[in-house]
Amino acid sequence: MDLQIKGKAAVVTGSTAGIGLAIAHSLAAEGAWVVVNGRTEKRVDAAVREILKAHGNAQVRGVAADVSKAAGCAKLVQAVPSADILVNNMGIFEPKPFEKITDEDWMGIFEANVMSGVRLSRHYLPGMRERNWGRIVFISSESAVQIPAEMMHYGVTKTAQVAVARGIAEGVAGTGITVNSVLAGPTRSEGVQTFVAKLSAQAGVDAGTFEKQFFESVRPSSLLKRFASTAEVANMVTYLASPLASATNGAAVRADGGVVRAIL
Repeated sequence: MDLQIKGKAAVVTGSTAGIGLAIAHSLAAEGAWVVVNGRTEKRVDAAVREILKAHGNAQVRGVAADVSKAAGCAKLVQAVPSADILVNNMGIFEPKPFEKITDEDWMGIFEANVMSGVRLSRHYLPGMRERNWGRIVFISSESAVQIPAEMMHYGVTKTAQVAVARGIAEGVAGTGITVNSVLAGPTRSEGVQTFVAKLSAQAGVDAGTFEKQFFESVRPSSLLKRFASTAEVANMVTYLASPLASATNGAAVRADGGVVRAIL
């Protein structure tokens, strides 16, 4: 299927690994002009090389900027002033009991997970309005709906992303711009692999056993009963970034493996 995004300029934050890198791969495969973003030149360059190796004719460049902070967002938009597609993927998480989450923890995760998308969307939206076409996608999480007790501050930021996406969508009603969020479920990203390796080692079991136990006790409502691949999430994002998804706007679209136990 031709998703009709050939030649569209796409910025994907936090795209040197995990879901972000999978999204960059998917968009590049569809012919989009992709900007890879990460915190270090080394990681960004490696991701660009990987995409070019996989997709020989890809139009891809990298911008090293820490968009978890205002200065990093400013650096990115200075390097890439205009975009047709913005994927606000960059995010952080940290398992921590509520009583031990400090004010600094709260402000830091909100700055990274919410304000990065706010700042970048605010910059790129006027250009989308001028062209009367654009796509903004926030990579949220099933944790936006089912707040995890083990990292409540993360869940709150994911809920905030869904609210921001819906609010921006309300403001572009009747235009060719759509703004959506994707509720990713437990996904085998780089961060999750590190998380699983650490916890499985602490529990004295192998990763496969830990994954089975995880879906039995921590996410028992999962219908998939395994970690989703990053490509499975990226497929949804790429579709939402395309003209074919024009009737989907202001939505929280689930790619959660059925973890959220609800029909709506």
